[in-house]
Amino acid sequence: MDDVQNKIDQKVKDNKVMLFMKGSPQAPMCGFSAHTVEILQSYGYPFETADVLADPAVREGIKRYTNWPTIPQVFIDGKFVGGCDIVHELHERGELEPMLKNAFEK
Repeated sequence: MDDVQNKIDQKVKDNKVMLFMKGSPQAPMCGFSAHTVEILQSYGYPFETADVLADPAVREGIKRYTNWPTIPQVFIDGKFVGGCDIVHELHERGELEPMLKNAFEK
């Protein structure tokens, strides 16, 4: 693994909920990132973010790390959950909250 992959891996392992997004929660730079932040914030659990627009190496590296072509990307408890569409589906089906709750009860 190169330095970027190690950096990504460390962020995923160090945070119960990690969101790689475009922009920041206060100023998302795409609708998908904004919607994902909105969903995560609705549960009240803390989450960490990384702005992939600030670092092109991370922007490409996260796609290699997960073998997933789009951003945002959400990790819960060290596991890749998916992007905006999957997070939205889990939220709608009531499956996201138990995943978040479980991560914070460990």
